[in-house]
Amino acid sequence: MSKGDTFENDLLKLIFNATAIANIADNAASSPLTNLYVALHTADPGEAGTQATSECAYTGYARVAVARTSGGWTITANSVSPNANITFGTCTASPGAAATHASIGVASSGSTKLLYSGALSSPITIAVSAAPVIASGSTITED
Repeated sequence: MSKGDTFENDLLKLIFNATAIANIADNAASSPLTNLYVALHTADPGEAGTQATSECAYTGYARVAVARTSGGWTITANSVSPNANITFGTCTASPGAAATHASIGVASSGSTKLLYSGALSSPITIAVSAAPVIASGSTITED
């Protein structure tokens, strides 16, 4: 079975904008997440992986927090995109492998739950004095 288009949008709004799905789910936990965290990976972390699986580890790297609001993410036509470029820390030494995948999870560090992961449209070369960027036009599609 597949999900209906309206529910796919509702699900993305719940996860990325903290918008309740009437009579099904809400965001009224005692301490709901206010940010989601985007990570870069040197290989596919896989569905059984965590955000730490194959995560980039260059000097200067850290996951990037994106607000879990409509100010952080735009949802249309069963897809979600960041409202601004996601810019990672500048590589200051030991660049390591290129980033081939990205993920979205729930914490700024550690082996935390993957919400979404996938291949980047083009690998990002990690170079000293450069800051990797995921463009605001990047999308995740729920279908």
